[in-house]
Amino acid sequence: MTYIEQIKDFSMEYFSLKGKVAIITGANKGLGMGYALAFARAGADLFIPYHGGSTEDIKALVEAEGRRIVFYQGDLLDRDYLKSIPAKCLEAYDRIDILVNNAATNCFADFLEFPEDGWDRVINVNLSAVYLLGHAVAKVMVKQGGGKIINIGSALSYTADAKCPAYVAAKHGIIGLTRSFANELGKYNIQCNAICPGFIYTDVNKAVSDDPVFYKHITGRISAGRWGTLGDLMGTAVFLASRASDYLNGSDIKVDGGFSTVL
Repeated sequence: MTYIEQIKDFSMEYFSLKGKVAIITGANKGLGMGYALAFARAGADLFIPYHGGSTEDIKALVEAEGRRIVFYQGDLLDRDYLKSIPAKCLEAYDRIDILVNNAATNCFADFLEFPEDGWDRVINVNLSAVYLLGHAVAKVMVKQGGGKIINIGSALSYTADAKCPAYVAAKHGIIGLTRSFANELGKYNIQCNAICPGFIYTDVNKAVSDDPVFYKHITGRISAGRWGTLGDLMGTAVFLASRASDYLNGSDIKVDGGFSTVL
């Protein structure tokens, strides 16, 4: 194909997810809801493993787009549940094209008193489950001839904050794990990349975003001059899930308004 033919081949269909099936962990709330609705609007059907909370809001939003959504409740700390996710998705849809490892947890405590069970829980949900589910889903994608794995990092994938060493360690680990997956799976036409959100408005962090002192402190470090919204993440997620990102592999994309560029 000549370079003129390559240019002419490009269209907005590169960003379409029509006919695709996406697994998004924990997408019944928080940032995951944004990814799920974005994928539905791009044409994908959804399979949502989740731990707790209502599923009604995201169900209504996805079905309003004319797309299917299936929920599968369980605990990512339960390895039998974790390993059953690909099979359950295949039962519902017969394929898996996209995996978003979105679900996460945290534990806050003074460093010298940080509990061992808190460390274990955060590392197991935020890092070990990402590896185990990604490993299991990759086997399906290899048989299908390709796929997309999107891991969710954080601004804390590059720095640290007080009272959450397990979260910081896990999110740093996400970057290394993403690169390892990319290195191992690229030959199978599977791309693995990470989204690293900064400070995004959600119901989950409303308590801290409503704190005027904390809000001012964080906003002062964001060159965009504001906290992010779910809409700021949705386009990045669709890009990484679509054909438009076929030559992007092992990358981590900071969606933080410039937070990580400021001392």
